[in-house]
Amino acid sequence: KPQIKKERELVKRLCLSLGVLQPGDSRDVIVDVLHVLLKSKKKKQLLSVEDIEKKVIINRKLHKLQMRGIAASNIRRQIKRLRNLMLVEKLKSRYRIAEFLGTSEIFSDKIEKFLLQGVVQRVKEYLSAADELFSRK
Repeated sequence: KPQIKKERELVKRLCLSLGVLQPGDSRDVIVDVLHVLLKSKKKKQLLSVEDIEKKVIINRKLHKLQMRGIAASNIRRQIKRLRNLMLVEKLKSRYRIAEFLGTSEIFSDKIEKFLLQGVVQRVKEYLSAADELFSRK
């Protein structure tokens, strides 16, 4: 259970839980991208890629981390990964946490109901097909 007081560590665990970060990954800039976007949510700020990039660099310096993965192209790639998870949305070349909602609300409304439900259904279909195929005599 999360009992973490440090923001970045909590965001890192969230990224691990969502599968966008693997244990031991040295390239963990996605943590900083999500951290920056979560912080901007408090102020209801929309951020450009350039804004995110600058804030990520500041965040990594603050936490005394190596400057790996901070190229603009990689920042855009990480934003796209978060958009694919429906955590982040784009409005007129700027990004924000989806509708400035809480992450648990986004998970319930978007990920759990739509994304996970489809994945679970597809897995069940493949399991049934495997049972059918490998149960034949």
